[in-house]
Amino acid sequence: MYSSMLEEKDIHPDKYTFTFVLKACTGISDFEKGIKIHEEIVNRNLENDVFIGTGIIDMYSKMGDLESARKVFDKIPDKDVVVWNAMISGVAQSEEPVKAVDLFKQMQFVCRTKPSSVTLLNLLPAVCKLMDMRVCTCIHGYVYRRVFPVSVYNALIDTYSKCNYSNVARRVFDELRGKDDVSWGTMMAGYAYNGNFYEVLELFDCMKRMGLKMSKVAAVSALLGAGEMGDLERGIEIHECSIQEMIDSDVMIATSLMTMYAKCGVLDKARDLFWGIGERDLVAWSAAIAAFSQSGYPQEAISLFRDMQNEYSQPSNVTLVSVIPACAELREVKLGKSVHCHAIKASMDSDISTGTALVSLYAKCNLFTSALYIFNKMPLTEVVTWNALINGYAQIGDCYNALEMFCQLRLSGLYPDPGTMVGVLPACASLGDVRLGTCLHCQIIRYGFESDCHVKNALIDLYAKCGNLSLAEFMFNKTEFSKDEVSWNTMIAGYMHNGLAKEALSAFHSMKFESFQPNVVTLVSILPAVSHLTYLREGMTIHAYIIKGGFQSHKLVGNSLIDMYAKCGQLDLSERIFEEMKNTDSVSWNALLTAYSMHGEGDCALSVFFLMEERDIEVDSISFLSVLSSCRHSGLVEEGRKIFHCMRDKYHIEPDVEHYACLVDMLGRAGLFNEIMDLLNTMPMEPDGGVWGALLDASKMHSNIEIAEVALKHLVKIERGNPAHYVVLSSLYSQSGRWNDAVHTRVKMNEIGLRKNPGCSWVEVK
Repeated sequence: MYSSMLEEKDIHPDKYTFTFVLKACTGISDFEKGIKIHEEIVNRNLENDVFIGTGIIDMYSKMGDLESARKVFDKIPDKDVVVWNAMISGVAQSEEPVKAVDLFKQMQFVCRTKPSSVTLLNLLPAVCKLMDMRVCTCIHGYVYRRVFPVSVYNALIDTYSKCNYSNVARRVFDELRGKDDVSWGTMMAGYAYNGNFYEVLELFDCMKRMGLKMSKVAAVSALLGAGEMGDLERGIEIHECSIQEMIDSDVMIATSLMTMYAKCGVLDKARDLFWGIGERDLVAWSAAIAAFSQSGYPQEAISLFRDMQNEYSQPSNVTLVSVIPACAELREVKLGKSVHCHAIKASMDSDISTGTALVSLYAKCNLFTSALYIFNKMPLTEVVTWNALINGYAQIGDCYNALEMFCQLRLSGLYPDPGTMVGVLPACASLGDVRLGTCLHCQIIRYGFESDCHVKNALIDLYAKCGNLSLAEFMFNKTEFSKDEVSWNTMIAGYMHNGLAKEALSAFHSMKFESFQPNVVTLVSILPAVSHLTYLREGMTIHAYIIKGGFQSHKLVGNSLIDMYAKCGQLDLSERIFEEMKNTDSVSWNALLTAYSMHGEGDCALSVFFLMEERDIEVDSISFLSVLSSCRHSGLVEEGRKIFHCMRDKYHIEPDVEHYACLVDMLGRAGLFNEIMDLLNTMPMEPDGGVWGALLDASKMHSNIEIAEVALKHLVKIERGNPAHYVVLSSLYSQSGRWNDAVHTRVKMNEIGLRKNPGCSWVEVK
């Protein structure tokens, strides 16, 4: 309409026309058009008009161009309260909120303009940003001496709450006459903001007793309180109230209900609520992703994020902070980098929460160059950011860097928190440095972290991995220490780490006796103990518990069962477990390959390997080691050669020393010693005891004394304390009739002080 108006020669826009057009440009964010209109206003000498000037100030403020807005503001000669309000509003939303307070002072004391309720409503958000209690108190005093509407008092409640003064906010709330729905909602939101969830639910009960109408803000705050406290009963009560008030279909309420149910562990109800939301906005998507990610469903969170992208919704900071940990949990590097790109485009990568999440992602995925780049680029770092790096280094076994980061954290002036200790203690455990671990234990006591359950579990793990089981058991059995499932799992894993399978099994039974429910981690920890002891009956009992508890669908449990039955001599049961698994991964296939290898089923192992290739299932070094071992036991030399070359040429996986040992053993059994010597001369690394030991065994099999002497020459350097090698060579000499050499070898063995212990085997009798 405005463009058509300009085309008419006899019609000229006036100040009202420009005022309306500027509002329209601001409303539709057409700032390019707005700047052209400003130029037209200047040409017509109307810039100093109060109405037009206010519109221009508002437009430039919304553009973020406060410099241009201030220039227009300064040119207006007779500023009224509306002009001041527009300028204060723009500055309050900027990165320099203190200038809004300066304008407020200038308005009163220099220009003698009386602030209105709109002035205060525009100013108080700036006070929230400043967290300045003194300014807030001054404004409160100004309001107290005059008559202002309830909306101003509600804004004061909000400001005090966001300045972390919930008690003062409550005083304003209690003294306020004529409270409305917004007042109750604002006070409840303030409590929720400060983590006072008990008080939130207390106000909800008060509203219910008084028969007051529950606003959307009040409902959202109450649901947040119920979710954070895990109070499902109260959450259902709030849900019923929202249905009575007919606000349950609102996107914000539905999203809050979904989050509450997710945090209370009712995931099915949470899913139903999310997919029942008619028009899912950014808040709904972000809340759903956060709820599933934080409740231990990373795959569901990532799936939702992808669905969200398909609906062309741009992720917010909250979305990114929720989906990045899910990517880290599943090691989804490609998606994580895509999310990182979103953060860079939206200028959110320097934000503390987003930056910390990205550091954690790259650290967990062993991409420390990227993690350190983001860490060093962040303008400010907090303890949680340092913890992300420390945890990342510890998880990949880079213990020295983990400890180095811990030292740098201390030098930076920041203090560690329980999360720091939970990250750095595993580094000491991996190094087996009990002395350093004890020093950290002293710091834990000094900072008062010893009562933290996560820290205590980390200490149990430390002492167990350092071989000091007495200290681990002492920490575990402390009377003031409330055990949880993680404590039991840590103790069971500690026994297994020290080769004490019977003690691990005993701890498992004690755990059940004390009414603790074994979880997936427990089962994955205890099944190797059964495998080690070859207690088939015990393994079948645990398998029955797995079926009863609904754990059989879990991949980790299925993989452990395949391994357990194979080691207990039940290959048919291993095959059945694999066939019944609905979701298999490369680990599952490798477990089956290993089972066939263990039982010398070379043809079956090759069939499985070729099936993996056919189905595009990832094959790794473990897959090749298993199939090579199968070929070795089955005498499939030609097939083994092809597999070994396929590993390098097709899959570009460099064989490690174990693969070479397997190949040497396979060729040695076939008597191909020339090929073995050529292979040893071309190895990219030095052959270890496993390689030379395989060659020595093959020499014994084929009575090749010359090769045996070569193998023993290297073995005595690598494994000086192993008497078995001398025994093998002595036997070879005896078989060849070289009795003097046989006696000489035995004498030399005695001179060194070596003695072979007699072998011993155990079997379970049904």
